Amino acid sequence: MKRGEQEYIGWTLNLSRGGLRIVVEDPIELNTEYMVVLGQDEHEARPVRVAWIQDEAGGQIAGLQFLDVEGTIPPQDPPDQND
Repeated sequence: MKRGEQEYIGWTLNLSRGGLRIVVEDPIELNTEYMVVLGQDEHEARPVRVAWIQDEAGGQIAGLQFLDVEGTIPPQDPPDQND
């Protein structure tokens, strides 16, 4: 993850269409926006917001929400036509 010139190294625990859960050693801040790079290609960075943080010994587990996804996650079912 990057924010300005600061870089944070972490491990992805799981990934979904709406975001990801990560482990980081250096502290990050709740509701802060970062750019996250998945894999090695820095040109594929995606904007995220820290949705929640759980402090752990030696680091943090955090939930990151992708900011480049539109709509609800998961998508809502269309209204029932029979209502």
